[in-house]
Amino acid sequence: MKKIFVLVLAILTLTNFVSAQTKNQTGKTPIIDLPLGYQITKVASGLTYATSMTFDNQGNMYVLEAGGQFLEEPPPPRILRVNPNGTLTEIVNLAAVSNNQVQDSVVGLVWFNGDFYFTHRTPNRDGAVSRWRPGGAVQLLISGFIDSQAEHQLNDIKVGPDNRIYFTSGPATNSGVVGIDLAPFVSRSPGLRSTPCQNIILTGVNFETPDFRTPDPSDLTRTGAFVPFGTATTPGQQIPGSNRCGSAIFSFDPANPSAALQVYAWGFRNIIGLAWNRNQGQPGFGNLYAAVNGYDTRGSRPIIDEADATYRVQQNTWYGYPDFSAALEPFTALRPDDPTQQRFDSPDSLQAPQFIGNRMVGKNLRFVIDHTASGLTPPDRNLVTGLHEWNSSPSLLDVAPTSWGPLAGQIFVAEWGDLAPPTTPFRDKPTGSQVVRIDPATRQVIPFVRNRRRGPASAQGALGLGLERPFDVRFGPDGAMYIVDYGVARINMARAAENQYPADFPPQTGAIWRVTRTSNVAAPAK
Repeated sequence: MKKIFVLVLAILTLTNFVSAQTKNQTGKTPIIDLPLGYQITKVASGLTYATSMTFDNQGNMYVLEAGGQFLEEPPPPRILRVNPNGTLTEIVNLAAVSNNQVQDSVVGLVWFNGDFYFTHRTPNRDGAVSRWRPGGAVQLLISGFIDSQAEHQLNDIKVGPDNRIYFTSGPATNSGVVGIDLAPFVSRSPGLRSTPCQNIILTGVNFETPDFRTPDPSDLTRTGAFVPFGTATTPGQQIPGSNRCGSAIFSFDPANPSAALQVYAWGFRNIIGLAWNRNQGQPGFGNLYAAVNGYDTRGSRPIIDEADATYRVQQNTWYGYPDFSAALEPFTALRPDDPTQQRFDSPDSLQAPQFIGNRMVGKNLRFVIDHTASGLTPPDRNLVTGLHEWNSSPSLLDVAPTSWGPLAGQIFVAEWGDLAPPTTPFRDKPTGSQVVRIDPATRQVIPFVRNRRRGPASAQGALGLGLERPFDVRFGPDGAMYIVDYGVARINMARAAENQYPADFPPQTGAIWRVTRTSNVAAPAK
């Protein structure tokens, strides 16, 4: 009976989708599918590295361009106003008004009390938060997040129900250890490392890899967790915590940002977006949700994770990074179908030999933090609100307002998509490039806006007619859903030979889409 129910549910889910019939500015029909009762239109196009949007008190829409070093003449980070007719007006070139102190990637943007707050890197690649009031100069509020010197930066920034400002910080490294996958970043910032938010005690496991800092390819070095490349650790070694750590959510009082900075929760792998369901009649401030990218199969400590995740955030809680999976399961867990094998282990050919002291201890996954000695409690799996497909890269998110009827209170998450094979050699089909919804009651992750075929539209010969890399989803003052599409991002392995990240990011391929209800829609199948 259960199998029959699942089959019927799958049929209902599939037949509930129809091709989008609203035509875009070119007059051609998009290749996008939506549930019955909804339509999509393209609001604006030609954006370069679009990351997030915000609205002021008058309902004006603003979108952020991240800036970047991908071209010979890199585009600057900018805030643009999206006019009602779809044209774009530059409000500010953030590099110009900050004497180039605002550098890529500029990711999170929020308007509050007449000011724009945003996250970015500084010239030394540290993460930072700044404020800009139209007509003035940029004011640096908080800086010194050294994890941003690697591949993950500060991300979302939002105003909380308590009028404090919240933002997220990704960690340096894939899984706690600086490896050869971060060689371009180490060459620029030799001291980069993951930083914890409280004092932790290490197990002392070190990973032996080629030392890319020397001209001799046979040179080897050993690197531990939460230390710079080429630094070995010892059992019982303490790593001091920092209030400018990676893998965390922070909050601050905008009247006194640096002094009022607080860690709200930490231990997320690569946390991107934040959203509250405060408008849904919840007691107090309602629930805070966070979208997080799971681990990659790369570096000195590669992980075969099984999911990405959206979490319910509990204050003063550790979420397991770098010793627990996206589903908050320990990396020492065994496979249910074969208890002789570790569940998240990678093939030996991809793993670095591990040492504790001078004793080789094999290649199996083991904890890098002594949790008991560090006073860390394993994370509660009930905090998982929804599990996304692995490598789908859940990014920014929002909660549907009451005007969305049967979908009110559900969480909508933009999935940016995968970057295989650099992030994993095991993916044989694309994932992400869509917006999904999560019913907090059932924890199901269900596609809502997607291309008819999986993957970016440009990979299907339909550039501009479908989704590329959705990064932000936001419900506007008019009740419509808006999707910020970053634009084309495609793998180019030839760039690795130039010591660059192996991907191309063509400019002016980003867009904003608008999704509205066309009729009263029935409650979706659960």
